[in-house]
Amino acid sequence: MDVAKNNQWSLSLRTYKALRETLILGRFAPGERLLLDPIAHSLGTSITPVREACIRLVGEQALEFKSGRFAMVPELTHARYMQLRLIRLELEGLAAELACGRAAQSDIDELSSTHRAFVAAERSGDFAEAKRCNRAFHFRVYRLSGMEMLVSQIESLWASMGPILSLFYGMRDNDYIGAAEHDNLIAAFRRGDRSAAREAIQQDIIRGGAPILRYLNEKEAAA
Repeated sequence: MDVAKNNQWSLSLRTYKALRETLILGRFAPGERLLLDPIAHSLGTSITPVREACIRLVGEQALEFKSGRFAMVPELTHARYMQLRLIRLELEGLAAELACGRAAQSDIDELSSTHRAFVAAERSGDFAEAKRCNRAFHFRVYRLSGMEMLVSQIESLWASMGPILSLFYGMRDNDYIGAAEHDNLIAAFRRGDRSAAREAIQQDIIRGGAPILRYLNEKEAAA
């Protein structure tokens, strides 16, 4: 019985992590339905661990349950975005500051390589790869903080931000291509400048969110 329970728990955890990763990478848009049966089929599992994963993500406010058959990505509102941004500024800024003094040269070299891949993907229009590289860059930084609880909290925020970032790449007035603040962060790491590292991550969040805020302000004005 204990083995069966452990196996079920392990399956539920793997399903949760897989579904959360799809949200982080922006493969679902705000307001989109997540039908449980197709998700279970795509993950090669039964519907029970998918439902359990969705319940956990609902608890983290990354999803909403509308019926027993599907969950939904929350609609994007100005209030929701601003709450996420405010919390991200504090937590991700702290993680970058803590990471700054812990980064070895090999870590900085890896961040530089990932950033180059990110820029190349954006310029070629391969936005799926750009999102993957951006996620890899940021979480390489955050894990260098050495604080697993902090990283876990940031991952939960990104499960809510991923669908919003999917809009970012579809916006015609997006003028923040190439994420110059990534370069500023790498430079801060090279100097060991903790406050500059915090500032670079926070400015990356603010500059990346500018077109999203314009979109939300225009939508609110039109309503």
